Amino acid sequence: MRFVIAILLLSTALARAAAPVLFEKDIRPIFKAHCFQCHGEDGKEKGDLDVRLRRLLLEGGEHGAAIVVGQPGKSRLYQFVRDGKMPKGQANLSAHDLALIRDWIAQGAKTARAEPEDPDAALITEEERNFWAFQPIKNPTVPKGAKHPVDAFLLRALKAKGLGFSKATDKRTLIRRATFDLTGLPPTLEEINNFVEDKSPEAYAKLIDRLLASPRYGERWGRHWLDVAGYADSEGYNETDAERAWAWRYRDYVIHAFNEDLPWDRFIREQLAGDEMVKPPYTNLKPAQINKLTATGFLRMAPDGTGNANNAAARNQVMAETLKIISTSLMGLTVGCAQCHDHRYDPIPQADYYKLRAIFEPGLDPKNWRAPNSRRITLFTKADRKKSAAVEIEAKKLDAVRQKKVDFFIEQTLTWKLEAVPKKARKPLRAAYRDKKRNAEQNALLKKYPSVRQISAGSLYLYDREYSGQISKLNNERKKFAGKKDDTKAAEELKRIDARIKFFRDALSKKVLDAMAKTAKDLRATKPEEPFIRALTEQPGKVPTTHIFYRGNHDQPKAAVKPAGLTVVSPKPIPENNAALPSSGRRTAFANRLTDGNHPLTARVLVNRFWLHHFGRGLVDTPGDFGQLGERPSHPELLDWLASDFMKHGWQLKRLHKLIMTSRAYHQVSRRNARQDTIDPDNRLLSRMNIRRMEAETIRNAILTLSGQIKIKIGGKPVPVM
Repeated sequence: MRFVIAILLLSTALARAAAPVLFEKDIRPIFKAHCFQCHGEDGKEKGDLDVRLRRLLLEGGEHGAAIVVGQPGKSRLYQFVRDGKMPKGQANLSAHDLALIRDWIAQGAKTARAEPEDPDAALITEEERNFWAFQPIKNPTVPKGAKHPVDAFLLRALKAKGLGFSKATDKRTLIRRATFDLTGLPPTLEEINNFVEDKSPEAYAKLIDRLLASPRYGERWGRHWLDVAGYADSEGYNETDAERAWAWRYRDYVIHAFNEDLPWDRFIREQLAGDEMVKPPYTNLKPAQINKLTATGFLRMAPDGTGNANNAAARNQVMAETLKIISTSLMGLTVGCAQCHDHRYDPIPQADYYKLRAIFEPGLDPKNWRAPNSRRITLFTKADRKKSAAVEIEAKKLDAVRQKKVDFFIEQTLTWKLEAVPKKARKPLRAAYRDKKRNAEQNALLKKYPSVRQISAGSLYLYDREYSGQISKLNNERKKFAGKKDDTKAAEELKRIDARIKFFRDALSKKVLDAMAKTAKDLRATKPEEPFIRALTEQPGKVPTTHIFYRGNHDQPKAAVKPAGLTVVSPKPIPENNAALPSSGRRTAFANRLTDGNHPLTARVLVNRFWLHHFGRGLVDTPGDFGQLGERPSHPELLDWLASDFMKHGWQLKRLHKLIMTSRAYHQVSRRNARQDTIDPDNRLLSRMNIRRMEAETIRNAILTLSGQIKIKIGGKPVPVM
């Protein structure tokens, strides 16, 4: 085993030969990922060893110095990691990491700069700050060599590898590609023929304009964003999968925003802080105000099981999932690791996680929690309430009439049941039944005659079968006297029987009561349905103090923190309270930071997602992770140019679609050749168009369209799935 490791170390070392190894750049990230948890973080120093600084390694722990400068073979730290004794409970370090540690010690265990006195002061190093994703977005000069700026950047990289663009695809393929991309539906035969026959230079531009103007565009591209936001019509928290009433309004808001080409800086601000743009109380709202409040549904997409298990753990999980959605969708970072400790790979201290949480905690306050279905705003107007009240008054009149009928039926039933008891018991039984405050004697009497005691509105229907049996029995008895009408006694008996039949027919309550109940129900159905917005708002005057949780445990709050963005990209704190706003204003301040044009992540992350849905993969192949564990951009200057251009032209997505789709790169055939496969097997340089799989929704919609069964309807309540 040692021989294999030695060979790997030798080959890695030869590859790195002249490259100087520095603590901050090369070694600290390894220790941070694998060692800090036991040797330095939160005051935990197993074996009295802190590995966060070079000098602390030289000071060593209970076994002496951890490293011997210039001699990796005599360095206890290197021996332990080489032999797999450390890190405990984890996989062995890679050959690459082992080689770095060995070379660093052998080269003199150098640092890039003087180390701070306080180990905690080195939470974010200069090397971490210089990571590409945290650098300001530049506006690079467009290279020469192509008329289209997108092509110019791509072609420069292609030529550097001896490649170029493939030929343009045919018009039939192009219209299918563009139509599926922008609407998620196949073009009709008529649309294909019209485009193929249109020889004008503007034919393709007109096609793009038509597709962008289609309502289907908002449905298609709105779904891309809804997927990122975690949209669902149910909570997905457990097997009960509670329905998210009114969540569909957020879906409709997103579709409308895409169709209207709402600028993305505004789109982001409304989703993060739309409620802070509307002055409460939220009554008699105008359409623009409704849109802003509905937009905050973005902050309600985390699975929320607090409607059933309303405990601290469930509440904190909602907050954690919300921060995950916000960070991955808008900043392209995975902050969740920092909930329990400093992020192992990215420069996100644990304190930063809770500072970010402090921005949103006033709206999701665990100590003043509101269950999912109570976080809503009514859209009922004064006129709606007046109409609803008028209908209810009439319905209650019908209820009163029905209740009188119920009372009548109960009295009829009581009379009939009393006929079956001894005559002397009838009067006291009737009194006992009617008396609400019964004495012991009355209770004993009713207990003796349970058929009387059990008469109630709920049991009336049970007697209908008995009444029907009595009617049948009386009809049979009546037949005996029907032919003896001249007989005085027979005539008297017929009269008595007919009266009894009428009594029992009148007592058949189910049909009558059901009809009366239906009339009242139908009347109530004419009331205007009270609609709601599933929104996030803050409770006035209730701004919680946010604490760092020790190891992420909500039962162990430690130091209090103030709201702020991530230090590595936005070091300035967020104002704790904005007196000019109806709430704390923290989310508004944060949204403004994200969209002020200076944030290094927001625009990059967005344009990368847009590019992804046109070419099948992003310029950064990990759209939700722009951190150390994510992929590096294939064309960093193109990414920056697109982000800069996107912001410069008002954050308008439809313009960006047209820019990307009119490039030569987008028009290429997808056929590959041996040379491309040899030089660029993954097609990262885009020497041809990528072949892409359709999503399940697109395949289904294509089948329904081609079979003539597609239903074109935007918005409204979801189709029930259970």
